[in-house]
Amino acid sequence: MAKTKQKNEIPVSSNIMQNQSYMEEKLGIGVSFDVGFREIILLKKKVQLYYVTGLCDASVIQELLKQLVDINDSESNARKLPEIVENRLVHQQVDPLETMDEVVDQLLSGLVIVFVDGDRHALVVDVRSYPGRTPQEPDTEKVIRGSRDGFTENIIENTALTRRRIRDERLRHEMLKVGERSKTDVCISYVQDIADDGLVTYIKDRIDAIDIDGVSMADKTIDEFFIDRKWNHYPLVRYTERPDVAASHLLEGHVIVMVDTSPSAIILPTTFFHHLQHAEEFRQTPTVGTFIRFIRFLGVLSSMYLLPLWLLFVMDPTLLPKELAFIGPNEEGNIPIMIQIILAEVGIEFLRMAAIHTPTPLSTSMGLIAAVLIGQIAIDVGMFSPEVILYVAISAVGSYVTPSYELSVANKLTGLFLIISTGVFGLIGFVVSFLIHVIYLMNLKSLKTPFLWPFIPFNGKAMLQILFRIPVPYTNTRPSMVHPKNNYRQPIKKS
Repeated sequence: MAKTKQKNEIPVSSNIMQNQSYMEEKLGIGVSFDVGFREIILLKKKVQLYYVTGLCDASVIQELLKQLVDINDSESNARKLPEIVENRLVHQQVDPLETMDEVVDQLLSGLVIVFVDGDRHALVVDVRSYPGRTPQEPDTEKVIRGSRDGFTENIIENTALTRRRIRDERLRHEMLKVGERSKTDVCISYVQDIADDGLVTYIKDRIDAIDIDGVSMADKTIDEFFIDRKWNHYPLVRYTERPDVAASHLLEGHVIVMVDTSPSAIILPTTFFHHLQHAEEFRQTPTVGTFIRFIRFLGVLSSMYLLPLWLLFVMDPTLLPKELAFIGPNEEGNIPIMIQIILAEVGIEFLRMAAIHTPTPLSTSMGLIAAVLIGQIAIDVGMFSPEVILYVAISAVGSYVTPSYELSVANKLTGLFLIISTGVFGLIGFVVSFLIHVIYLMNLKSLKTPFLWPFIPFNGKAMLQILFRIPVPYTNTRPSMVHPKNNYRQPIKKS
């Protein structure tokens, strides 16, 4: 059963009418249409069932009622009714509860509660059937070859997708509840003999310490309680919707946090370079995977540094050799270059947000109209120079090449900071803002892990695996940043 925070708990009463009064007061039975209630008489004693109609499998509830009603025809010992009822609940998971707070929590999680008159325990039957979609490939992490399943909004399905890939008896899925009102299920997943005990305990303590009404935004709300720097724009946790990615990180010693109603899992801890990894690299040969990785690094760097560098060369052409003199704009337009770049960047964000909010059948045509028509007219009227459109477009493509959406947005903000600094202060502004950016990243930590590891602090072997897609047989050690119990990835054979 899920762990809950300690309260002034009321025990289950042996008087079933007292339990009924409590349930009516707390849950509004008779007012809330979705809270179901059924009372039957078995061996001249009352037995009550409570359930939430939208979260339970109706066919299983009907089968339970049939089994219970049959007790009147086949049993006669009324004193043994609690034991008889428990034996007749034909389900693989039936647990007794001793407090009414637990009863309410489990009922609202989609379980069926059974009270028997004269018994000081309530029986809870797990017949949850949450509404949701089937597993499908996530839009943000597509691969050419590989599995097409992905996490859904159902936490039970998500743990099953992970368990399917790691059939190890040491894989643990610990369930907690967060939110005084929402009581949202949060699952902490780790491999017991790999993950560091201190890391697991630290994460559980941080989750237990969350004191809030509800987590309607699911994993993002949990994420913000993990981050010490609340206004930091860089992502200090990594999200994934792919079970194979989550399983791979579990085997490295990471901890996965899943939140019910969210199709994303949180990987802890993570570094800057974790956000640059993509499953496609590991679905291709090491040579092709390395090539893809280098192209991705180039795209990420261009999304941050291409525009401020070009602006710097435009402002001070003497920094360029004669062979590259063509880089500057041939037509400067009627607006200063720095303002053109900022306006173009804002325009790209307009397009991105419009694409998100535009119905799918119209989004393609809207993008073509905006990119071709508006861009060309802006050049013709002298608002933008053609070079500005070119370099802004390359920078935008580089941001889309970034596998992590959160990192791409953070890099875009960093790029704007560099552009403004360069435009105002020139070469000194570019150098100082670049150093500020690097120092800022050096001081970031994800759960006490340096954000730039293994570059700072430097770890040569780990950095080699970041730069190159090393063949799997040669990657026999786990990353030291997670302090794994078992550093060697080759499993020990059982005797």
